[in-house]
Amino acid sequence: MQRRALLALPALALPAAAQGFPTRPMRVVVPFAAGGAADSAARTIFPRMAERLGQPIVVENRTGAGGSIGGAEVARAPADGHTLLFDASSHLVNPHLMRGLPFDYATAFAPISQVVTFPQVLAVKVDLPVNTLAEFVALARTRVMSIGTQGNATAGHLGLATFLRTAGINATHVPYRGGADAARDLAAGTLDGVFITMLSARPIVESGRARFLAVASAQRTTLRPLVPTFGEQGVVGVEISEWASLFAPAGTPPAIQLAIFGALREALSLAEVRERLAGLGAEPVGSTPEEFARFVEQGRAQAGVTVRDANIRLE
Repeated sequence: MQRRALLALPALALPAAAQGFPTRPMRVVVPFAAGGAADSAARTIFPRMAERLGQPIVVENRTGAGGSIGGAEVARAPADGHTLLFDASSHLVNPHLMRGLPFDYATAFAPISQVVTFPQVLAVKVDLPVNTLAEFVALARTRVMSIGTQGNATAGHLGLATFLRTAGINATHVPYRGGADAARDLAAGTLDGVFITMLSARPIVESGRARFLAVASAQRTTLRPLVPTFGEQGVVGVEISEWASLFAPAGTPPAIQLAIFGALREALSLAEVRERLAGLGAEPVGSTPEEFARFVEQGRAQAGVTVRDANIRLE
């Protein structure tokens, strides 16, 4: 839907109610560390958006508590479109894991667009005697595999839990503080596999120290078109990618939301932006606010099922 829809959408005129927007510099809160995939994508996209909106856009990192500190910052901001949230899949998971938050993820934000996805992959160490997902599942029925992810309750963890449940196998989950750390241990042979972003796994695969088995998306990724999906290999329903998306505070006027989306879509259509995103292992999406609202609602419900069934808890 989303990648093809990005180029198919008609040109958007700035709504009359948003002709004066923005009236001052904007800020985008990234609730994760500087230099990470989401932060790098933000710093690629938002300068181009700023050119189209006619005001600077400052990217501000507000880290901590699984992204909820940055979320709280935007939830209490004025609903005028000048403060936005660039959040990740934890936006859907946090409500099922955290208690006592000062805001409600379901009601505090207006979804603007799913901006980019970072495909999740299952990769295995080079000397594991499997070449296909079916062979991996068969081997996992004879021994307990160790599989690393980029952290507890991350998209990789949820993807791994979904895969294990769907395939009817068990494995030892080994959470790390990021995908790069998991990839390093896979390359060293201390893990059997990893369920992390393609960006994190790509260097060790390209160096010959690991190999891809499957990508957790509905369709093959353009970043690695020869890697089959889980569904193609008979394990249906493992479609969990990390992503970065844009939200405004709830109550932001629809005309301003549309103006922000229009500038975003124009930025994502630029060849230089798409090339830089590809270098980050990211695929542009640019879904409409309506499409993204449905995605968030469905994704939050599915995350709740996975968290409950896999008994996922915060560390």
